[in-house]
Amino acid sequence: MSECSDQKASVSDCTDDDNSNKRKIVCERCSSVVLLSHQAKYHKTEMFLPHMKKKSEASNPSDGETLQDFWLVDDMFTFENVGFSNTVDNIKFLICADCEIGPIGYHDTRNNKEYLIAHDRVSYTG
Repeated sequence: MSECSDQKASVSDCTDDDNSNKRKIVCERCSSVVLLSHQAKYHKTEMFLPHMKKKSEASNPSDGETLQDFWLVDDMFTFENVGFSNTVDNIKFLICADCEIGPIGYHDTRNNKEYLIAHDRVSYTG
């Protein structure tokens, strides 16, 4: 089994026996901690996310990818370092609060107990 140490690690390498994240989840750009270990559960769902950009960079919202592997938390205060975009069509995108790169995940405002971080948009440490 390979080690959950970077963005290319498989989800199974990054989950423990109860499907929690076994390592800290960090921003792939600045390494700021997004979630501490054992704070999120693996969740499979499909969501289109725009390609990662710094907040100040203009981008075409249709330029992105559909992702399926996410880390789910049920309380926004579980995050160590996440910012939220303005709501558009009931969706708030999640960004790194330090370097403002994102989106690294999303929150559907129709479900107050579901905040998702994309496995393919973060790295792992510790």
